[in-house]
Amino acid sequence: MTERKPPGASFGSWADRQIAEAEARGAFENLPGAGKPLPPPTGRDAATDWALRRAKEGDLDRSAFLPPSLSIPREIQDLPGKLAKVRAERQVREIVQDLNARIREAHARPQAGPPLRARPLDVEETVASWRNGRGEG
Repeated sequence: MTERKPPGASFGSWADRQIAEAEARGAFENLPGAGKPLPPPTGRDAATDWALRRAKEGDLDRSAFLPPSLSIPREIQDLPGKLAKVRAERQVREIVQDLNARIREAHARPQAGPPLRARPLDVEETVASWRNGRGEG
């Protein structure tokens, strides 16, 4: 039986200490299933199974499962290809402004996952790059 969490100790440090002590005792050695893949979804969690099925079928954006600190840099990386398909400058500006708003919002919220290092993009610079890519520069 585990001891109760001492008053004033954070839950995370207390749990980490409990895990470290169990590892030192060898409690995690030779467990059944060690080194084997996780079993497929059972159907008991309908929401998770639905999301996994939709992601596998390709009609759900997989970045929706990621924290902003991982999805936003990927979106910035893919932005030139996305903008290459856009015909109107107004739409390019809207896309970049929307991305910038989400970057600012992610910085304003508590971070989930690794820290977000992306900064808002310069709209005018992005539009100029878009024009150059279209041969309008």
